Amino acid sequence: MKNITIIGSGTMGNGIAHTFAQHGFQVSLIDINQKALIEATKTINANLDRQLNKGVISFDLKEQTLKNIKTFTSIKEAVSNADLVIEAATENIDTKLSLFQELDKLCKQETILASNTSSISITKLASVTNRPDRVIGMHFMNPVPIMILVEVIRGYNTSKRVTETIMELSKSLGKTPVEVNDYPGFIANRILMPMINEAIYALYEGVAGKEEIDQVMKLGMAHPMGPLQLADFIGLDVCLAIIKVLQDGFGNPKYAPCPLLVNMVNAGRLGKKTKQGFYNYE
Repeated sequence: MKNITIIGSGTMGNGIAHTFAQHGFQVSLIDINQKALIEATKTINANLDRQLNKGVISFDLKEQTLKNIKTFTSIKEAVSNADLVIEAATENIDTKLSLFQELDKLCKQETILASNTSSISITKLASVTNRPDRVIGMHFMNPVPIMILVEVIRGYNTSKRVTETIMELSKSLGKTPVEVNDYPGFIANRILMPMINEAIYALYEGVAGKEEIDQVMKLGMAHPMGPLQLADFIGLDVCLAIIKVLQDGFGNPKYAPCPLLVNMVNAGRLGKKTKQGFYNYE
């Protein structure tokens, strides 16, 4: 497995591209927006400079990493020779289903199709293809070049061989893969999002202020950042979408999103990316 195609050049997509390219893979990075690809390349270059300045990589490795990445606006051209395609598009079920249908038609029969989704069913994505045994989840953590976990999600029909291949591939990137089965939220977000939602409820109900809630979790539970700060970092719209997946998937009222979270998303206060969330980032 040598040729990797990444669909989506946003934060996760360019981070995944960076990581594969740094480990010697030939990477095709796709986005329908040429401007987004230019910005992604700038981000990768800046992140490589950061690694270089810290002594993590050499100048030669930085240059080779950049050479290993090619950008495309055409899916057909970028996936023609792919051994693995990783979809890192927006967390929208209709968008992903449409992409997987298209990829199934354009890719070689032996190509593995993976999704970086943080909550959407791998089994459902696989159902619109003619290769459900070769569809799998690769949930990288942000920032991808630094975080070592890859949550490998095995769909209902994903083959053992494909799962083993992706587990070994993840290890070759210097990551630690953890295999989980395909249920709403998988493991990471099934545990994380209810915690974030409960922290928002605590703020909503006046139990404590945002700084106090975050301080308790940082100092008492050794979390590197508090749940409200983390929600801002993830994006409140993304948090809400994942919580709704849990609510719909389990039909349990304990997963109902806090009204404060709903209101903040409706108001466009989405966290760090809009410079306003639980905290201000002006």
